[in-house]
Amino acid sequence: MHQATATRYDTMEYRRCGQSGLKLPTVSLGFWHNFGDTGCYETMKQMVLTAFDNGITHFDLANNYGPEPGAAERNLGRILREELSAYRDELIISTKAGYGMWPGPYGDLGSRKYLLASLDQSLQRLGLEYVDIFYHHRMDPDTPLEETMGALAQAVRSGKALYVGLSNYDGPTLEKATALLREERVPFVINQNRYSIFDRTIEKNGLKETATRLHKGIIAFSPLCQGLLTNRYLNGIPEDSRIRTDGRFLHADNLTPERLAQIRGLNDLAAQRGESLATMALRWVLKDGAVTSVLVGASRPAQILDDLKVLNSPALTDEELAIIDRYSL
Repeated sequence: MHQATATRYDTMEYRRCGQSGLKLPTVSLGFWHNFGDTGCYETMKQMVLTAFDNGITHFDLANNYGPEPGAAERNLGRILREELSAYRDELIISTKAGYGMWPGPYGDLGSRKYLLASLDQSLQRLGLEYVDIFYHHRMDPDTPLEETMGALAQAVRSGKALYVGLSNYDGPTLEKATALLREERVPFVINQNRYSIFDRTIEKNGLKETATRLHKGIIAFSPLCQGLLTNRYLNGIPEDSRIRTDGRFLHADNLTPERLAQIRGLNDLAAQRGESLATMALRWVLKDGAVTSVLVGASRPAQILDDLKVLNSPALTDEELAIIDRYSL
């Protein structure tokens, strides 16, 4: 069993999710990549323990995170059982359902049948009685929103989730969902969306403005644009990079000469600030208080420690924000 000390909370900043009582660490650990069956269990364990020992109390999963789907939940379940079972009440564990998980008509999207069955399966893999946050993972235009939100409400009433969240929603749908969840008297506290210097969709589709107005939190995934907003690709594509070894989500054609020039310009600005491009990119996501937490991925513990440097990163000036816009818009 892992031995942890209370001092781990001293250096972390915890931010409230909107106007709820729930606080998340400014940096959260995501399990989208590198926690599947293709990874090394010992490395996974060390990443989780490094995160927890440095005040990262929030671990974010989904039913389909792998590979294979379900593997990330199983691996975290083992780590919790073997290392962190004594610390369950100090952890926020979140999971999601909404993407394809099993064959047939009941293993995808937003039906009550799928969401509640998936939550039961996730709890079994994690070895937990409840998750702290259960998300609907994506909008489903073919299922009535009332049905999907009703399923989330049932998850809370059953005691299998404490809070609910929405992921990959846009502003107008978020507004409707919030009204339905308010009627259900369900603690809906957080939106999870992709957000980075290079991807500002939530500024264009109303999500960021609506979440702020309705006092809901935002947690940003892919804040480093899957590694593009780091020093990883400054000199081309390394052979051990995700582009070369995985290719499911990040492709070589994402790294155009124009994009590479932008990355180098941003890297120069970060150097002038005395920090890495990754640190500056995380600071940018957190710049205005609308984002509760940045969700970082990692393949080794040292990357998590690097990401935590954002906690000591100075605020961006108006001039620096203008330069970032010039290199990214």
